[in-house]
Amino acid sequence: MKKIHPKINKILFTCSCGNKKYIWSILVKDINTDVCNICHSFYTGKQKINKNIGRIKKFNIKFN
Repeated sequence: MKKIHPKINKILFTCSCGNKKYIWSILVKDINTDVCNICHSFYTGKQKINKNIGRIKKFNIKFN
C-alpha cells in the first residue's frame, strides 16, 4: 500500500483585491477568488448592519 497519498502541490491563491498567497493543496491549478480575509467585510469591520424594523412593528407605529 505504498504511494497511496496524493501529491501535494504549491499553488497560488489570488483574490480580486490583489492579495496573493501560496498554499499547499492537492489541486494542480491556481485558485482565483472574489473575496479573502483581507477584503471580506466580516474581517475588515465594515459590515452593513440592517437597521430596518420589522413589518409588524412598523405597522403598529404607523397606526397607533
